[in-house]
This record gives sequence, structure tokens and C-alpha cells, in this order.
Amino acid sequence: MKIQRIDHVGVIVNDLPAAKAFFLDLGLEVLGETDVKGEWVERIIGLNDVRETVVMFGMPDGEATLELVKFHTPSDEKGIQQSFANTLGIRHIAFAVEDIEAIVAKLKKKDVELFGEIQNYKNAYKLCYVRGPEGIILELAEQVK
Repeated sequence: MKIQRIDHVGVIVNDLPAAKAFFLDLGLEVLGETDVKGEWVERIIGLNDVRETVVMFGMPDGEATLELVKFHTPSDEKGIQQSFANTLGIRHIAFAVEDIEAIVAKLKKKDVELFGEIQNYKNAYKLCYVRGPEGIILELAEQVK
């Protein structure tokens, strides 16, 4: 018995079109989109009256997938809770990128928040954190060559 790989990362969103556009702008590709409901999913995730829309994204290199989920029912009554980089729990998704400065400039034009600034870590990586729609935190990492 062994773990083979991380299959995907799931992100629950309220504004699916905005989150979908955000990840498309980053260069991810939609692999599929479907509506999900029924007893089978309710039994898997432990919620009742589930009705959701799921969009699966692939990376350009095909290494990993990202799942965006919009729950139509049941809804999260607390709404979006803005978090910080040090908030406990799963907090960010890291993407290896090329030309981090160009990506950040593109994101800033779309009102994406840069946490601090792009930093060079030991001349090995350029790194930064950005906050996208609904508080989604991404770490961008460009390997210095």
C-alpha cells in the first residue's frame, strides 16, 4: 500500500464565474464542468441535499488538477472568512511559474492583491503571495536560472 500522488486540490467558491476566470487567466485549462447531486455524493461528503457545480482544471503540463466547487445547496451560512498567510489550516496553493513579474502585473490589473512584494530566496526562487477572488491565496514561485 502506498500513496501514488496528489490527484487534485479542491477549492470551494461562491462566485464560480469569477474564480473560473481567475484560473483561466493564470493559464489553467478547463478539463470539464458538471452539476453534481444525489445520494452518492451526500454519502461521500456527509452533507444532505447536495447540489453543486464542479469545474476541473488542468495545468498546461498535465501534472496536477484543480477542482472548483460551487455548492448551490447546502450553503455555508458563515460566508467567506478572509484569512492570512499564517491562519491555521490549509492556506494556499503554490504554482511554479515563468516570468513572475509579468504574471503579477497581469493580476494587479485585475485587482488581485499582492501580499507584500516579489522576493528572491537565496538566488534560487523568486516568490510572492497573491490573494485572488474569494480570498484564495496563491504562492507564485519562479525558479531562478
